[in-house]
Amino acid sequence: MNAPKDFHYRMPRRVGGQRPGAHRSVTAGSGQEFIAHQTLFDRPDPRRLDLRASVRDPEQRWLVRVTRQRAGIPVYLVADVSASMAFGSAATKLERLAEFARSLGDSSFRMGDALGLLAFDRTERTDLMLAPMRSRGAGLMIAEALLRSRADQPSSAGLAEACMRIAGRQALVFVASDFHAPLPELGKALDLLSHAHVVPLVIWDEVEPQAPDGDGLLALRDVETGRRRGLWLRPVIRRRWKDAFAQRRADLQKMFADRGMRPFYMTGTFDADALSRYFFEAV
Repeated sequence: MNAPKDFHYRMPRRVGGQRPGAHRSVTAGSGQEFIAHQTLFDRPDPRRLDLRASVRDPEQRWLVRVTRQRAGIPVYLVADVSASMAFGSAATKLERLAEFARSLGDSSFRMGDALGLLAFDRTERTDLMLAPMRSRGAGLMIAEALLRSRADQPSSAGLAEACMRIAGRQALVFVASDFHAPLPELGKALDLLSHAHVVPLVIWDEVEPQAPDGDGLLALRDVETGRRRGLWLRPVIRRRWKDAFAQRRADLQKMFADRGMRPFYMTGTFDADALSRYFFEAV
């Protein structure tokens, strides 16, 4: 197994917290970002004494520099392990999600952040839950948990239960799914994460957007419900298939935009450089 390539991420706004890390914070402490001067009496820290500012002070006070420290944040992967995630051509969606989890583990460790896992299908999968940890092996543990999970439940309705566990917390949250669930259901769950910075990770297989080649009767099986049906392929059906997928993407885009979220689409293998660009191109 090749070592995963990590990616670079950053928070779009300042974070809270006392634990040192790599993100801009609102917390005063040991750091390089200057805020203001205070008197030595108000802030008795001689290590931060600013002699030049003290000499220029008209009231002849001893002044110390007040700076902001950088802070760490919790990072969560909220993973869909329902039956549709077992679908794939070259590799299943779950295998590709495990590849992302390995990269996320290395990336969060490099940033000094704690990484945890929440999973769901028709309910929250507490058997897969991993508390946030600062460990080089956190990503590998999460990947192994995902790969041994039973992706056999025909629903992803447990997303809301999983999100409820971290509702109201400030964190970086990757919600990884194929997002084939009903939009109202998805929207209500994502609304629980209004205090977090959420990255919807939309995992689709390469063959999903296009109908199979050729004309004739095609036997289909719904990966969520297991139901089988026949479909007579012809040019008009092929166009409808493509249009329906494009409409689904547009509907998802609007749902995310209404909540101030930018999705990252992962069709095929995970591209760490593309995810780095996603973060650094954000306005």
